[in-house]
Amino acid sequence: MPLDISIINIFTSTAFKGNPAAVIVLEEWLDSAVMQAIAMQNNLSETAFLLETAAAQYHIRWFSPLCEIDFCGHATLASAFVLFNHHSNLTQLSFYAEAVGEFVVDKLASGKIQMDFPKQILEPVTSIPEALIKGLSIAPVEVYRNRQAYFVVYESLVQVMGVCRDNDLLKQLAPLDVVVTCAAPSVGNLSQYDFISRYFWPANGGDEDPVTGSAYTGLAPLWAERLGKNELSAYQASSRGGEIDCHVVEDRVLVAGNAMPYLSGTIIV
Repeated sequence: MPLDISIINIFTSTAFKGNPAAVIVLEEWLDSAVMQAIAMQNNLSETAFLLETAAAQYHIRWFSPLCEIDFCGHATLASAFVLFNHHSNLTQLSFYAEAVGEFVVDKLASGKIQMDFPKQILEPVTSIPEALIKGLSIAPVEVYRNRQAYFVVYESLVQVMGVCRDNDLLKQLAPLDVVVTCAAPSVGNLSQYDFISRYFWPANGGDEDPVTGSAYTGLAPLWAERLGKNELSAYQASSRGGEIDCHVVEDRVLVAGNAMPYLSGTIIV
């Protein structure tokens, strides 16, 4: 059976940067094992599968090469980019996922795509797991968590960029991943941003994720409170890098970014 597939680089306007995601629009759901096999074959951080439920409304599911993921921002943005290109008259889409419920995605006048997600509140961690302490080369002191990950706040960009990890130890934190973050420096080539982060997820998909849209539902409220501003610009400092716009509004977080198409084709399953 042939299926159309697109691969889109997300949170970037430059080729070979940002986070690539595969998008497959279905006419009916495939067996979960087949979708997992496709994601494993694609070997991207996520493959998104979409099923239209009504006009401009889609049920969405996300798979890493290892397992189904209950929430993925960058693959949602990739999916919206594909759908907006297929339906040029649309400027808003509605998605449903079991873990986050219904949410909307808008095509902005700037060309960026904006996702409207529920805020994922961070709770302070008073007893830091040994696997997290030993799994990072720079011992965490200030740690938070939500349903997705542990969030380690470091004092400087040098620490965020220099920290090394032991993936075998971090896997013991499953199902949670690990985010390291700091305020952006006041001078230098990253000074135009408000905060910097990196994302490690050996338990759920790989080594270091290039850009992680879902993480900003926790990161943005954290830095909005600390910096006293609700509109923030973020940079995820992976080897590919990515730029994320965030706007915290009551119990929601608006996450926006650019998309760069890479591949369109057909797979046979």
